[in-house]
Amino acid sequence: MPDASFKPVRKAVFPVAGLGTRFLPATKDVPKEMMTLIDRPLIHHGVDEAVKSGCSEIMFVTGQGKESIRRYFEPSAELVSVLRERGKNELAEKIDRIHRLARFEYSYQEKPLGLGHAVLCAEKFCKDEYFGLILPDDVMIAEPTVLCQLEAVRKKYNSSVLCVEKVAECDVRRYGIIDAEETEDGVFRVKGLVEKPEPEKAPSNLAIMGRYLLSPSIFECLRKITPGAGGEYQLTDALSLLLEKEPVYAVLYKGTRLDCGVKEGWIKATVIKALNDPQLRDIVIEAVKESGIHI
Repeated sequence: MPDASFKPVRKAVFPVAGLGTRFLPATKDVPKEMMTLIDRPLIHHGVDEAVKSGCSEIMFVTGQGKESIRRYFEPSAELVSVLRERGKNELAEKIDRIHRLARFEYSYQEKPLGLGHAVLCAEKFCKDEYFGLILPDDVMIAEPTVLCQLEAVRKKYNSSVLCVEKVAECDVRRYGIIDAEETEDGVFRVKGLVEKPEPEKAPSNLAIMGRYLLSPSIFECLRKITPGAGGEYQLTDALSLLLEKEPVYAVLYKGTRLDCGVKEGWIKATVIKALNDPQLRDIVIEAVKESGIHI
């Protein structure tokens, strides 16, 4: 029998207050989240996933220099009017649709004090219900969406759910790693978490990626943690406390992750997206041929 009390997740939080230092000097004036992946900013790809997953309310946790994110998701009546006057109705509709994707709200993080602190800044927005947490650096290509895959597990186990991926042993030091027991194919009961361990100390090779469904109990845990290296509050520390109160599960998601948080990943993501676009595929292939570069 389905759980009559189950309420689908309808809110998503996007932490976007980071400095984007890996992309300097490009991000000196343009937020990393507004860097373009083909025809849309990175942040738009994440919002599309949230909306497709059933979220109708979105919170951006922003910081200094992130005003363009707010402007992007606001109505653009003048631009839409000009486009329509010029007969570009399809493009006008595409632009006008952006601010209608969801109801957008904003919280200001004065200093980039880590992911845990950014999530805590969204407490008033979603303190009484489960919510999605999306890190826009990770662009996910999946059907159903990764958030929907997590939601299916949340519905079954009534718990917070993390998105995980198997990584090479040498890469575990880049991620939060879970210690877990597999309860069914691709689904794990989390027993513990370690932030960026050395390979010899990692409990597994299951790394947490940029999608979460979190219980509102996470906020109480976030208020109890202390800052770690660099004065940052780690979400993994709060999740460890959450484990003492209620179960947490993890899903080995099905799909492709494009890591746009580093230059190499952003370039790779651009190429992959272009090659998967029928209108751009031949252009990319022809450009490589014309360059004389041997691959």
